[in-house]
Amino acid sequence: MKKKQRKITSKTKKRNRSLGKPVNRKYKDTLFRMIFRDRHNLLSLYNALNHSSYTNEEDLEITTLEDVIYVGMKNDVSFLFSSTLNLYEHQSTLNPNMPIRGLFYMARIYQNYIKKHGLNLYSTRRIPLPVPVYVVFYNGQSEESEYRELNLSDSFMKSAFTEQAALECRALMLNINLGHNQALLESCKVLWEYSYFINEVRENQRQGLAIETAVQEAQKSCIEKDILKEFLEQNSAEVSDVILEEFDQEKYEEDLRRESWEDGKIAGMEEGKSIGREEGKALEKKELLVNLYRKHLLTLEQAAEEYGTTTEEFRKFLL
Repeated sequence: MKKKQRKITSKTKKRNRSLGKPVNRKYKDTLFRMIFRDRHNLLSLYNALNHSSYTNEEDLEITTLEDVIYVGMKNDVSFLFSSTLNLYEHQSTLNPNMPIRGLFYMARIYQNYIKKHGLNLYSTRRIPLPVPVYVVFYNGQSEESEYRELNLSDSFMKSAFTEQAALECRALMLNINLGHNQALLESCKVLWEYSYFINEVRENQRQGLAIETAVQEAQKSCIEKDILKEFLEQNSAEVSDVILEEFDQEKYEEDLRRESWEDGKIAGMEEGKSIGREEGKALEKKELLVNLYRKHLLTLEQAAEEYGTTTEEFRKFLL
């Protein structure tokens, strides 16, 4: 049995220790996905986003990828409805690479759609396809605007051919933390309840409770207030597992950013000793931003702006 045991990396051990107990790494679901796999909840969210009032849940054709994993995780929710292909993703940390992931998801879903409907790609007639709509629901702890557009083209390297790019994938990121996008949360009660529950867990943590206790207390409090009551009562243990996994991932990414800062600081200080204090400080900042970019925690544009230069000039630092 020991020979079959997967080797645990030092980073995984560090993440597990941060919670004080092992976390089930096989668990790939998210709380958002658990809630909105329910057709009633999903249609409510669709109506809130599109200012519509559809009532027939059976009109939703679920296309969520259940058996294919891209970039280490499944997509959250996707469905066909009213000539649109809707992809809804949840993120608890800011990820500028969501358009790339969306491109992968959409391509596979369209493949499934074409196969299911027997469409001929080699036909002389243009085949009709549902319009893709991609929404990312953000509820992380870093301050973000109400909405933000993420584009695949922002990731393209700058060259003479940039304007001729053949691909684009646009994701609309909505901040669903309490106090943001109030009209949307009021239009979709279950989305508000989800945001309230997550906020309750975080508030408990701020009060000094360990994550396991924070989750338990949040579940108890929300059930008493009739917030996600039926869902939490029926899925108590599963919800705890999911939240522990999600919050563990958040902490891991925070640690990764902290490590990147420390790596950049050390590199800058070491080389700075030989070139002077002022130049050393500039190098320290440059190394930090390069580290954050290479670990996909900043886009090229964000890193260049933070350093106070153009993307073309900052790209030279990567050579």
